[in-house]
Amino acid sequence: MTTGNRSSLGRLFHGETAVDFYGRRRRGFTVSLVLLVLSVVSLFARGLDLGLDFEGGVAWQVPATASMDADIARDVLRENGLDPANAKIQKLSNASEETIRVQVADQPADVVDAVQKSLAEAASVSSEDVSVTSVSSSWGRAITEKAIRALVIFLVLVTIYISWRFEWRMAVAAIAAMAHDVVISVGVYSVLQFEVTPATVVAFLTILGYSLYDTIVVFDKVQDNVKSFSGTRMPIADIVNVSTNQVLMRSINTSVSSLLPVLSLLILGSGVFGAVTLREFAIALLVGMLTGAYSSLIVATPLVALLKQRETKYASLVGPHSTGDTLRAMVVSGLPTGVRATRRAEATDGGPSSGGSDTATAVLTHPPRPRKKRRR
Repeated sequence: MTTGNRSSLGRLFHGETAVDFYGRRRRGFTVSLVLLVLSVVSLFARGLDLGLDFEGGVAWQVPATASMDADIARDVLRENGLDPANAKIQKLSNASEETIRVQVADQPADVVDAVQKSLAEAASVSSEDVSVTSVSSSWGRAITEKAIRALVIFLVLVTIYISWRFEWRMAVAAIAAMAHDVVISVGVYSVLQFEVTPATVVAFLTILGYSLYDTIVVFDKVQDNVKSFSGTRMPIADIVNVSTNQVLMRSINTSVSSLLPVLSLLILGSGVFGAVTLREFAIALLVGMLTGAYSSLIVATPLVALLKQRETKYASLVGPHSTGDTLRAMVVSGLPTGVRATRRAEATDGGPSSGGSDTATAVLTHPPRPRKKRRR
């Protein structure tokens, strides 16, 4: 079966796609810009719903019996001189039981004990059945500062490594893609007001590693093709398009295989078995992996092309780039065809080449040898 007779899925499976990633860069950048603006606006307007480990305070967790619900928990706080408007009251559930979680700012020990007893009485359970968790605000600040410090060190080391292994332009694009993924992921937590816990921070750091891995796979292919086409006058837009199409199926396979366990955590762990902490971790991973796969192809690689086309080697080649069947032929063969093949002949011969056909004669660098005349 020829390439032209295959369906879109068939071409994708066989690595014969011809997606014009560079030509669609403006659409991709626009979508990313809208998501980034929404995320930043939400972060300033609504902020993040920080968990107890970051904000500090005290939390009680009481069984949700017939006589205990969120409204009764608010009444208990009022009776003990606490404002329910400043409290965070959640109903948590798992496979075995349902509980009410009440969180307020840091309180004196006598107030903590009084609220614990009041909640136990209202729920008709013993005080031992009401768990109490207390975290100082200074401890939360220390955790936040360490997380930020680790993130800065990570970004510096990544920038140095990519600059050494590839080049500084790719380092800039990779850092931009990672920042893009984290800001959007954090923005989702701000818009939907999901609680940010230490598990969420671990998920965000995992997102950085995943986004970097997917981007490096594409960059490695771009670098290989830059070397392969070094003897041609191939525009960087064509090299980027060929590279991204050649690794497209690999990126999709990596994303799908990574998302399946995360969906299992989210659907089975959180939805079926009621493990709320798994939900906090899985949502961050889900959003981050989707944005990471998107940014490596739509943001990072076109950005590298925009930076590299300022180089002297590619500046004179800025203009129309290959699309459609011409691009597909280069993706499949790994060789320039059509006009690109003609340019290769020009670069080799030192002069213009006649015609721009896609036939094999367009890439010949010398005229065919004449036949010998048969002696009579």
